[in-house]
Amino acid sequence: MSCLIAAPSSGSGKTLVSLSLVALARQRGARVQTFKVGPDYLDPQLLSAVAGRDCRNLDPLLCGDDWVRRAFHWHASQADAVLVEGVMGLFDGRGPTAEGSSAQVADLLGLPVVLVVEASRQAGSVAALVRGFRDHGPPKVILAGVVLNRVGSPRHRALLEASLASLGVPVLGVLPPHPALELPSRHLGLLPPHELADLRARTEQWAHLAQTHLAIDRLWPLLAAAPAPAGQTDPIRAVLTRARLEWTNAASVNGAGAMVGSAEPFGSTEPFASAEPFASAEPVDCAEPVASRETEDGTGGEPPRARAVVIARDAAFHFLYPEVRECLEALGLPVRFWSPLADDPLPEDCAAVVLPGGYPELHAAALADAARSRVSLARASRRGVPIVAECGGLLLLGQRLVDPAGVAWPMAGVLPFEARPGSLRLGYRLAQGQRDGLLVRAGEPWRGHEFHRWQLHPGSPDAPGPSLWQLEGWGVERTLEGWTTPSLHASWLHIHWAGFPKIPLRLAAAIEAVAKPPRNGASWRLTSPLQLPTPSVGA
Repeated sequence: MSCLIAAPSSGSGKTLVSLSLVALARQRGARVQTFKVGPDYLDPQLLSAVAGRDCRNLDPLLCGDDWVRRAFHWHASQADAVLVEGVMGLFDGRGPTAEGSSAQVADLLGLPVVLVVEASRQAGSVAALVRGFRDHGPPKVILAGVVLNRVGSPRHRALLEASLASLGVPVLGVLPPHPALELPSRHLGLLPPHELADLRARTEQWAHLAQTHLAIDRLWPLLAAAPAPAGQTDPIRAVLTRARLEWTNAASVNGAGAMVGSAEPFGSTEPFASAEPFASAEPVDCAEPVASRETEDGTGGEPPRARAVVIARDAAFHFLYPEVRECLEALGLPVRFWSPLADDPLPEDCAAVVLPGGYPELHAAALADAARSRVSLARASRRGVPIVAECGGLLLLGQRLVDPAGVAWPMAGVLPFEARPGSLRLGYRLAQGQRDGLLVRAGEPWRGHEFHRWQLHPGSPDAPGPSLWQLEGWGVERTLEGWTTPSLHASWLHIHWAGFPKIPLRLAAAIEAVAKPPRNGASWRLTSPLQLPTPSVGA
């Protein structure tokens, strides 16, 4: 069956209820698979830590309906208990619509909804609120019941339950005020699990909260996992296989590496079971449309040895969907994790670098002290090693980062800007490529999500400005954003690789092109059309 835990708004307690149910299920020995609606990174990290396996994002806007169905059924079928946590309010989606909302995902997957209501300042009004969420639509939801949060006394509980009795909506739990269990947060959301020294104790408290205050006998059946539909296969292999076929077909018509698609996430308009099952255990080959494996005399040669894609991962950089690693490994590319904070150079077998988002501003002094990390990254950029940077990873590539206290710290110096705290930029974005680069082609449409509080200031008056793509979103002005070259992609925009599998395919092709033996003894490198400043890497 499974269910979706939702709420009228953020801050109602749906994450607390979700974590409590997951903690109790783990305590009872169940294999638990969690999901999170939307693009968030922080709630999934907490759910992953408590469940003991990766939480999966379900985002129709970034990945398409087909991927959401495939990912849900595939991962849910490998667990005993399944829980989906919603995002924001139940009907909150892109702009004023329900597109991409928890309600849309519940409708798409046929999941009943458990509504968590913050009831501390209401009594009879709770019936009007619950009735509105039950009856609102489209999309229509199946309301399985409500959990009343922050209920102050037995009398308060009786008032709320009497108010809801006329609706016929079951009350599936009543939680008292619980200040000791409140989840700490900062400007981008909840604290990640690695910053919670008492996570184990909290997990035990969450399990006790669920056992004591939730109607577990009625909620437990809602967590039961269902088998995957017949013929279902690993969704990563499915999207890569279909993307590879599209690339091959486009290359045969328009030239190697064309692969220009629509703004829709890959496969979003295709039926759920339309793709043929992909049963092979071999890595998906991706390089041949863009990089020949023949030697100069045309006799053919051995492919270059496997070289690793290095992903930054530490307290400063940890906003990463698990599908990034899975896509790379499915293509036969080994993945290594690297900590810029540890002041270690990039591994010797580094073939490409992925710099995900995170909180570099909280570790700016440590990053500035990590001169070997910064120098190694700058040298890799000068050599033409492919680099993909998103949001916080973009900040590491700048000249300087000004922390919240106003202190400017040196970064890797690859890109010509100083980053300073700014106003909030939040929401889904449509993007159109402005020039050919590592991942994006001119005129190509994309979708992503932006969430930060930064402004970038040119390092010098004549520094080249952003030119990767033009962004637009509901209620925001169009703007040029990001930098790109044949070996660099740096942007505020978070892109889900499962929704746009041309990302790992193009990155793998760039790695192949760099590793290909040079002709006439010349040293290899990718020539950048964007003249970047000399990196500033001093401590």
